Amino acid sequence: MKLSILLWIFAPIIALALAMFWLGAPRDDVVFLAQIFIASETTSLALGWAIYRASLRWRLARVQVKIALTFALGLGITLLNILFASVPMFLSAHDSGLLIVLLVFATIIALGFGQVMARSITGNLARLARGAEKIAHGDLTARVAAHSGDEVEQVADAFNRMAHQLQVMQAREKELEHARRALVAAVSHDLRTPLTSLRAMIEAINDGVVSEPENVKRYLMLAQTEIQNLARLVDDLFELTQLDAGALNWTKEPGSLHDLISDTLETMHAQAAAKQIKLCGEVDPTIDPVPMHALKLQRVLSNLLQNAIRHTPAGGTVSVAAHDRGARAEIEIADTGEGIAPGDLPHIFEPFYRGETSRARDPSTRSGDGAGLGLAIARGIVEAHGGAIRVESEIGKGSRFVFTLPK
Repeated sequence: MKLSILLWIFAPIIALALAMFWLGAPRDDVVFLAQIFIASETTSLALGWAIYRASLRWRLARVQVKIALTFALGLGITLLNILFASVPMFLSAHDSGLLIVLLVFATIIALGFGQVMARSITGNLARLARGAEKIAHGDLTARVAAHSGDEVEQVADAFNRMAHQLQVMQAREKELEHARRALVAAVSHDLRTPLTSLRAMIEAINDGVVSEPENVKRYLMLAQTEIQNLARLVDDLFELTQLDAGALNWTKEPGSLHDLISDTLETMHAQAAAKQIKLCGEVDPTIDPVPMHALKLQRVLSNLLQNAIRHTPAGGTVSVAAHDRGARAEIEIADTGEGIAPGDLPHIFEPFYRGETSRARDPSTRSGDGAGLGLAIARGIVEAHGGAIRVESEIGKGSRFVFTLPK
């Protein structure tokens, strides 16, 4: 609006300056032109303002109508100015009439071009409106093609990017909803199993079905084991939630990966020996120090080793190897066990996912592993350290878990 006011103010000044310095018009002619410009501009502004207000009052909302009115107003003002300046100069009424006829002809031709321009703009706007309507009705595949090279095309490109982002968000939301349902179902199952067992044992003791002191003691020990499993499951769920939310309140400090692996292997030896499995380890002497949270990283090693031992038959081997890769440390846990089916590999790190070969709950292991949370927690801890974890496996030949840590 400010630019329009400036143009209206400077229009007669610029025109008079051109008449004076370019055409060399005498003073009387300049005064005459000034009077014509003032009268013409006053009339033009009044007419234009009246048309503008009328368009608002009558709600002429169509862009095509507004563009046509703009062309008509501009041409009308041009016609008005030419008539003000030219008609007094003609001696013959026929000449002035011919001028008016030519101006009317030019006005109609210009309005035709204005209609073409208006349709090019309104056509793209109509496509945008149809696309927005499809989006509003849930069709997030809707896209708008506008190749006008102007702001409307920019709006169409922004619209298409918005639709793509909405489509991605919808797909992500469906994935999260599916994951939430699967998580609730898995948690319900893994809570129901020990709770059912606890209720049966307590009812048996309470109803006197089990009364011998030895059996009562055995039932109480089993109940204590199930309670511990439940507590560990709840703790694992809480830790997994924190990892997913990034709500970590622990810090990393330079530590010895060699000592950490050695200590973890020492704690696993009894479990491996019970299944007659050979447990061994190898660490590069140059690998230390590595920034880590020792307890959390030990949790990763324990989960992976327990998983390997559980799925390796008697006489098999489970090995740990740590290699110095320059800027990163690479830790490998390999076994000669049953392996993982190719269809399970893409999902092995998902919470509560258990392949066909590992669906049975093993009460002798930690609840997080038996419930299908061990690998998910391991991945979360490794990624929180700035590392990555992957798995390679072949049925009947064993599995190989590898994770890296920045040094």
